[in-house]
Amino acid sequence: MNYLLLSSLSFVVGIIVGLTGVGGASLITPMLIFIFQVPPSIAVSSDVVAATLMKVVGSYKHWQQRTLDLQVVTWLALGSVPGSLTGVGILYLIKHNEAFNLDGILLRLLGVAMLFVALSALAQLLLKNFIPQLKLPEPPKFDLKTHSGRMLTLAVGAVLGCVVGMTSVSSGSMFALVLISFFRLDSRKLVGTDLFQAAILLIFTSVGHLCLGTVNWSLVLPIWLGTVPGVLIGAKLCKITPQPALRFVIYAILVMVSWKLVYQA
Repeated sequence: MNYLLLSSLSFVVGIIVGLTGVGGASLITPMLIFIFQVPPSIAVSSDVVAATLMKVVGSYKHWQQRTLDLQVVTWLALGSVPGSLTGVGILYLIKHNEAFNLDGILLRLLGVAMLFVALSALAQLLLKNFIPQLKLPEPPKFDLKTHSGRMLTLAVGAVLGCVVGMTSVSSGSMFALVLISFFRLDSRKLVGTDLFQAAILLIFTSVGHLCLGTVNWSLVLPIWLGTVPGVLIGAKLCKITPQPALRFVIYAILVMVSWKLVYQA
């Protein structure tokens, strides 16, 4: 294992996350599988633990700045945390059932989750930039002052949390789409709310994966060394980089990578 290369590539991923907000798991997990030949079960678990520190650092900064919505974070977390632990529990059952191949199942799940995330984000980006006059039906807004709004938030959080628990993908990307679609958060609070809920979710998910016994610390530490400074630099570069073109390239790459994951599985 070339740990210097792993830290260097993780640094690049950190910059991309800081620049675009595209989830690090969507890039680091495939990188571990394809470039470093890490088994999918170890890649997913190690990436979950590695991504936690990056999310915690970013969310703490936004908490200091008060650029987040704590009410939304609370109700999403109440659904996503048990959902993620359920996902980890499903992995535990699969791992201890000799009739199933955990790595093969994870490879396909990871590819499907990434493909869905990338295609959803890519479609939204293309429609917004090339057909701005197109008026699509707006999804309902979740009102957290009502019982139904809280229950819907819990349900959405639980479903996405389960996906994160099983694949490590979408702790940021899909939740960001939810925050935009169902809560209409403004840009000042969107990133902070997304990071904060992702940090809470990943802390509990990390504990679950540590109990699963598939975390490789020799992978986690080099990823930390690369992603943390990378995301801080990316956040600074964000002010001078054209976002639409950069996001389009990243999402297109994610579509190709996820398709390869599904095909390979």
